[in-house]
Amino acid sequence: MPGSPLPAYNPRDYPPVAVTVDMAVFTIHDDTLRVLLVERGEEPFKGAWALPGGFVRPDEDLNAAAARELREETGVTEEDAYLEQLRSYGSPQRDPRMRVITVAYWAACPNLAPPTGGGDAARADLVPVSRVEDLSIDLAFDHTEILGDALERLRSKMEYTAVGARFCRPRFTISELRRVYEAAWNTTLDPGNFQRNVRRSSSFKKARSGDPPRGHRVGRPASLWSIRGELSSPGRPLATRRGPRAKNRG
Repeated sequence: MPGSPLPAYNPRDYPPVAVTVDMAVFTIHDDTLRVLLVERGEEPFKGAWALPGGFVRPDEDLNAAAARELREETGVTEEDAYLEQLRSYGSPQRDPRMRVITVAYWAACPNLAPPTGGGDAARADLVPVSRVEDLSIDLAFDHTEILGDALERLRSKMEYTAVGARFCRPRFTISELRRVYEAAWNTTLDPGNFQRNVRRSSSFKKARSGDPPRGHRVGRPASLWSIRGELSSPGRPLATRRGPRAKNRG
């Protein structure tokens, strides 16, 4: 019953279990979807690439631990990025040190700065996700599975919400937003159709006219847009992953 004293027991009578959070942190550089990876500087899996993460501290809950890891690994706060819990992973053999259950998160970060290694990481890099998908890089632990699940969540969520705009600056052009979708889905979208869908969507609002984006021809400045609410449904998909033609990206 609530409030009843706990019966006396010895915690050492139970097998030790640790809890971690692991982060799939995505950004877009050079029109390429990239993920933050760290090269492990210690065993187990010394020298292997892995997702950043760490143990949950005794005084913090899971979301606080994820926000802390995001801040420590990227310098980005959860207010400046989109952060979402993905799922938990608890295979008994996933960590050779002991029984470790991890709760995975993914984040969409705009303009993520080149990272540096720290703690038990020898170095860090923003790696094209295609290198993991085509098995050019084999990640430590079960992080290849976690990253695959996070990619599917991101790509699916972009179809029916405005979360893709979290890769852009707060005010963006429709062309900039379209390039985000093309990078994340590895496809080419029809510019006219995409523009019409954004203009009709309840998830975006027109901000103001501003300076033309880099590479824009001299003339009328491009219109700027902002997110009305990234979790609201646009009513109809902004685009579909069954795009007109695929193209390879490094």
